[in-house]
Order: sequence, then structure tokens, then C-alpha cells
Amino acid sequence: MTDKQTIEEAAERVISLEAELEAAGNATTGGADLVFIRAALHEWVDSVVGAVASPGVGRVTLIHANGNQTKIASPELPYVLTRPVTFSAQE
Repeated sequence: MTDKQTIEEAAERVISLEAELEAAGNATTGGADLVFIRAALHEWVDSVVGAVASPGVGRVTLIHANGNQTKIASPELPYVLTRPVTFSAQE
């Protein structure tokens, strides 16, 4: 997703859905704010000391160095984090 209009439309959909739940959201799609967010995410990801990828339920659980867990619901991420299974012929 690199088209700026597509990115902004996706962010607007999320904000709109959160507004229906009376929850505030903050969208950032570029500039210094996005640079800050990406740096903060990299630092946060670097605190991960373990992960459980569960493709069957579309969830990844990250285990951080401080013992906290973060659960991410995603239909794609568990597959990205799972190594392909290779089978060898039995001799």
C-alpha cells in the first residue's frame, strides 16, 4: 500500500470505526510524526524476547523483556512470522 490516497482512506476508515465506538483515534500518514512512530515501533519491537505465531486463529503474541505480552490480531502476520515447513523424503 504505497498510494497516499489509499493510505489516507484506510486511516480514515479506522478513525471512523473508532468514532462509532466513541473512542478517539489519531492517524499519522507521513512527515515527522510518522518518522517518530516508526522509530518508537522499532524500539518497542526490539524489546521482544519471544513470540507465539498462531496462524489458525490469526494472532501473534509477543513476549517482551519486562514480561508483558502483546497480542496482535492479524490474518497475515502469523504467516509472515512462521518459517516454512520442509519435508525430506525418507530413505
